[in-house]
Amino acid sequence: MSEQPLGENTRAVHLPPAPVPRQEPLGTPVWRSATYAFPTSQEYADVLGERMPGYTYSRIDNPTSDGFAAAVAALEGARVGGVTGEAFASGMAAITGVLLAYTHAGAHVVAPAAAYGGTYGLMSELLSRFGVTTDFVDLTDPARVRAAIRPETRLVWAETLANPTMAVADLPALAEAAHEAGALLVVDSTFATPVVCRPLEHGADLVVHSATKYIGGHSDATGGVVVGRPGVLGPVRAVRLHTGGALAPDEAFLLRRGLETLPLRVRRQCDTAALLAAAAARHPAVARVDYPGLPDHPGRETAVRLFDAGPEGTRFGAIVTITPHGGPEAGMALADGLRLAKVATSLGGTHTLAGHIASTTHRQLDEQALAAAGIGPAAVRFSVGLEDADDLIHDVNNALTALGRIGERDGAFNS
Repeated sequence: MSEQPLGENTRAVHLPPAPVPRQEPLGTPVWRSATYAFPTSQEYADVLGERMPGYTYSRIDNPTSDGFAAAVAALEGARVGGVTGEAFASGMAAITGVLLAYTHAGAHVVAPAAAYGGTYGLMSELLSRFGVTTDFVDLTDPARVRAAIRPETRLVWAETLANPTMAVADLPALAEAAHEAGALLVVDSTFATPVVCRPLEHGADLVVHSATKYIGGHSDATGGVVVGRPGVLGPVRAVRLHTGGALAPDEAFLLRRGLETLPLRVRRQCDTAALLAAAAARHPAVARVDYPGLPDHPGRETAVRLFDAGPEGTRFGAIVTITPHGGPEAGMALADGLRLAKVATSLGGTHTLAGHIASTTHRQLDEQALAAAGIGPAAVRFSVGLEDADDLIHDVNNALTALGRIGERDGAFNS
């Protein structure tokens, strides 16, 4: 019996598949397919039921996204082994995944007073509606953390470098306090990256990153990732599957590509940040500079103990928070006076970015919460990019000097 010729529409749909190269590609393949076909219904059921490895639907798993998560896990778990990762559509999706996985009505969380505004809002406004309570305390003081822990505490949430005060978490002490109470230590290490510190080596159970920032590194992709041992990460994966916060393959490609230059970029950014912090601390218009590389920063000794060092010395991160004399208007005027640095959201990219903190990244905090976090009303956060240090310092000094002249003229910024 002769085979019936296929119609033109059928031929268009059932095109020959693209070849799968036998040779290893150096660039990460981007698997854009949302769905995958199976030779039998049983194999479909087995893969979907996780009885055998494979892919069914990219909301569940995607090879490119899995490759990105595995790459971050390899960097974070380089010295501890047995670490896997789960990729999310954003840093906040990753944070939400962890909190939903390990809290419930009546559960309690201990978190830093100087937490990222999005984390603060999620805990204080959304999770509180479902009966989850949070105490925001000074996480640089282990005694206060221990005092805040209750029998119902499920998580101690920390930031390796706090956003935006650059307070340094004593991770081993926090891990000890959490584990004694039967809680987990979860560390948002977005500001540090594995180039500065790897919290799993210091007792953390899970590490969270907004990969949009340093990991991607070019302000052109959005994503998040959580890494840890499979047994601890399992509930987080379940939340990702239930809520659908999967990372798209094109974003995963860009974020994974960023990992290949992460050490080069972060080391350079840390070096420039140290020079900017030292220069800003000497300017008469500045009331305070938060950067753990400065000799008088309260977290410097902890940073030296926990953070990586290279020929350039300890890496203290690439965020510098500068608080000029005056109120909110002074902070906005400082940011607006910049010509090289850009007033923009996010951080960790090639461009230096600046923003008035109280009105943007930490707008969820009221005056009392800002004060408890140690964030002044005029504070401006600088995410140091890859510009030459002299050019960046010149730009910031000019803006600070202009700020002083404005204050002298009308007294608006005098404190």
